[in-house]
Amino acid sequence: MKKYIKYLAVASLVFTSCDPEFNDSVESGDFYTAGEADFSNFVSVGNSLTAGFADNALYIEGQKNSFPNIMAQQFKRVGGGSFEQPLMSDNLGGLLLNGNQIMDTRLVLRVDEQGNPGPSNLSGTPTTEVTNSVHGGQLNNFGVPGAKSFHLVAPGYGNVAGIQAGAANPYFVRFASSDEATVLGDAMEQNPSFFSLWIGNNDILGYATSGGVGVNQQGNVDPEDYGPNDITDINVFGSVLSTLTETIASSTSGGVIFNLPDVTNIPFFTTVPHNPVPLSEDLAVILGANFSAYNEQILPGLVQQGVITQEEASLRQVNFSSGEGNAVTIVDEDLTDLTNILQGPPFNLSQQQAQTLGQLRQANENDLIVLPAANFIGSQVEGGGSTAVNGVSVPLGDQWVLTPTEQAEIEQARVAYNSIIQSLANEYDLAFVDVDQLLQEVAEGLPTDSGVLTSEFAAGGAFSLDGVHLTPRGYAVVANRAIDAINEKYGSSVPNVNPGDFRTVQPSNN
Repeated sequence: MKKYIKYLAVASLVFTSCDPEFNDSVESGDFYTAGEADFSNFVSVGNSLTAGFADNALYIEGQKNSFPNIMAQQFKRVGGGSFEQPLMSDNLGGLLLNGNQIMDTRLVLRVDEQGNPGPSNLSGTPTTEVTNSVHGGQLNNFGVPGAKSFHLVAPGYGNVAGIQAGAANPYFVRFASSDEATVLGDAMEQNPSFFSLWIGNNDILGYATSGGVGVNQQGNVDPEDYGPNDITDINVFGSVLSTLTETIASSTSGGVIFNLPDVTNIPFFTTVPHNPVPLSEDLAVILGANFSAYNEQILPGLVQQGVITQEEASLRQVNFSSGEGNAVTIVDEDLTDLTNILQGPPFNLSQQQAQTLGQLRQANENDLIVLPAANFIGSQVEGGGSTAVNGVSVPLGDQWVLTPTEQAEIEQARVAYNSIIQSLANEYDLAFVDVDQLLQEVAEGLPTDSGVLTSEFAAGGAFSLDGVHLTPRGYAVVANRAIDAINEKYGSSVPNVNPGDFRTVQPSNN
C-alpha cells in the first residue's frame, strides 16, 4: 500500500526560525499608557496553552514564546514588571521521574526515506526531573499542562507521590510550593496586580482527542469520580470558574479571560480525511466480494427480522472501488451491537466475523478521524494477509474517530462553558478574548503582516506539530488579540507584536 496521505508538500513550506524580537521598553507615559490597569505584577493562570506547550511537549523555547510572556514583554512599556516562568531544563522536552522518562520529547518535522514529511520525536534524553522543585521567589506563569478546571483548586495536585496514581500533575510538581498546595493558592501568593485566565479546554479535549473514549459526566458533580478523558459536568465547571475568577479579580486591577474554541477548527481533527484510502483494482475486487454477502444478504435479513431499520442498514453498507477516495471503516458504538445476533441462525458467522461486523460502518464527511490515525491507515496488518488492511477490512476502533454523536456531546458542554466564561467576564468587568472566533478566522485564513495564517497541518503556521497547540506565531496572534481586548476594556495603549518575528513549525533537529 502506498502512503495514503501527504501531510504537506515540502517545496511549499516556508519556515521562520528567528527568535522573537521585542522592542526596547520606553518609560511609562512617553508613548504608551496603562490606562486603568496595573501591569506591575502580571500573573497568568491556565493549562498547557498558557504554559507555552507546543509540539506535544513543554520546552524552554516554547515557554519563552508563551502568549503570557509575549504579553508581559509588551506590558513593560507601561510599567509592567518581570515575568518569571518555571522553565524546563532543556529544549528537548520530555520529563524524568526518578531518572525514568515519563514524557516524550517534542516533535520536529522530518522527511523519511520515502520522501514523506511528517512529525518525529526529537532524539535525545530529557534532563528535566520533576522532583527538582523550581519554586521560590517570584513566579508569574501558572500554566499547568494537562490541568482541567477543577485541578486548579485541588490540594495535592503538585504532590510527587501522586503522579503514578494519576492524582498529581508532574508539571505542577516542579513548582508547587508544598505537597498540598493548589495552583490558585500559589498564584495568589504572588499578589498579582493583573491576570489572565484561560482554562476549560482540557475539560472536553481529553474526550475529543481520545475519539470519545471517556464518559460525559453531566449530572455527576464529584470530580473524584472522573477519568482522564471524561467531560466535566457543566455545574462543576461553573462553580470552579466562578471561584477562580472571583478570587483573582477581587485583588487585582483587572484581567483578561478567554473562551474555548471549537475542536473542529484544529488540525488534530481536520487533517486526516474520512476517505483517504487508495486501493488497487485487484484488492478492491477482493474486498468487494468479501463484503457482498454482508451488503446483499445479511443487512437485508436484519431489516426483515426487525433488528435494524432500513436507514441503519443503508448506513452500514460497505463499498470499495479501485483508486483514491475510499472511506475508512470504523467501529461506531452508537450503532446496534449485532455481534451476538450474527453468531446465531440464520447467519451463523464465526465469532471473529461477528465481532468485526457487529458495529461496522464506513466513515462519512461528518466523522472526524484523529491525527495519530495517519500513522497506520491503509497499512497491512502484520501477519494478517494481503487483504488485512487497517481502516479497510480491519476497522478503526472507537478511539480513532470522533463521531457526530460524540461531537454533539462536546459541543453541548463547550457552549455551556463559554456562556459561563462570558457571564463571568461581564460580572467582573474583565477583558474578554473570543478564541473561538479567532480560530475560526485562522481556519478561514487570517491575514497578518507576515502573511496569511491558517490551520492547515504543519504548513498553515498557526498550529504546532501535535495538531492541538499553537506555534510561537500562533501564540503571538493570541497575545495580540488579548492586548487588543485589554486596551479596549482598560483604556490602555499596549502595542501589539509582529507575528512574523515568531517562528512556525520546527523543520529539523535544530
